[in-house]
Amino acid sequence: MTSLRVAVYGGSFDPPHLGHILSIAWALSAADVDQIWVIPTWEHAFDKAHRAPFAARMKMCELALAPFRDVKLLDIEKRLGGASRTLDTLEALESANPDADFRLLIGADVLLETNRWHRWEAVVGIAPPLVVGREGYPLPEGCPITIPNVSSTEVRRTLDRDGDLAGLVPSAVVDYIRQQGLYEKV
Repeated sequence: MTSLRVAVYGGSFDPPHLGHILSIAWALSAADVDQIWVIPTWEHAFDKAHRAPFAARMKMCELALAPFRDVKLLDIEKRLGGASRTLDTLEALESANPDADFRLLIGADVLLETNRWHRWEAVVGIAPPLVVGREGYPLPEGCPITIPNVSSTEVRRTLDRDGDLAGLVPSAVVDYIRQQGLYEKV
């Protein structure tokens, strides 16, 4: 019996943007995975404050991921509570899905921060990284493409300046941000 091959893709998604979408598209089309499970953080482990509430980030992800049929959106970090640690999340997923083989989908920029992660080697033991290239960072072995270096921080700055998000954020997400008044200047 073949195991389900799952790429776990976590992050703040505050808001989800083109870099997230392109990473997912690359993993689904070029990596050896059957599904991608997208998991927004509940409480950032590095004490970064989320600008949008969890429910809004989930809704934005739902809108951004609508074109993909092999992508699931999970609220597991909300259910786990507390600081979102990748190892805790992976252990919970592994326990609930013993027949799945996990990979951790990350951008090349994350490789520079693994020394800050809680028990990175244990994370790698459960879900070996599936690394997508990111503009401005060394191209990882086995990944022939580089995703533009778009960040949620950059998107929020653009919103603060009333800038145009065309091409940076899926249009359904932009519409939702505007309808809900997310990221408005305080």
